[in-house]
Amino acid sequence: MLSHIRPAVVMIALFTGVLGVAYPFAVTGVAQAAFPSQADGSLVRDKAGRVVGSALVGQAFAQPGYLHPRPSAAGDGYDAAASSGSNLGPLNPDLIARVKTDADALRAETGAAVIPADAVTASASGLDPHISPAYAELQIARIASARGVGEAQVREVIEQHVEGRTFGVLGQPRVNVLLTNMALDARFPRPAAEG
Repeated sequence: MLSHIRPAVVMIALFTGVLGVAYPFAVTGVAQAAFPSQADGSLVRDKAGRVVGSALVGQAFAQPGYLHPRPSAAGDGYDAAASSGSNLGPLNPDLIARVKTDADALRAETGAAVIPADAVTASASGLDPHISPAYAELQIARIASARGVGEAQVREVIEQHVEGRTFGVLGQPRVNVLLTNMALDARFPRPAAEG
């Protein structure tokens, strides 16, 4: 009986060593060598070198001088430990009421007749770091007013941060909220009231 078990134990130990230890170390090493920023989570640092977030994970920005992200259903909002959508179907009355309330508020703030879908709907993960250029455009007047600069200046910063389709064909043009807000801070100092 032991003569049958011993080869199985050796094979399990071999596979554990190769697949559980050697392979992960090899993949991690290649990733660190070829794509160090991405392998470390695409971390974004401020001028002082402090990590302020990830280019791949959305954050809540509510101050008027910043681009606002799309709504988040992850935990209490942008909680990476509770990444998820709301799981409310398109005919759910709670979702319909929330979207209508948010759209009406944006119409009142901006005067826009058409509201981009990403302005009032959460992504599947609740952590989407991007918004559409159309949603960013809706926010220009508010940002310019809060920062005391012209709308054309804010538009220029936003346009510089529009990312095209991946490989020229995948997805839609988008604006990374964190990176754009950091560029706004760099070009136009943050309003003192927003700390």
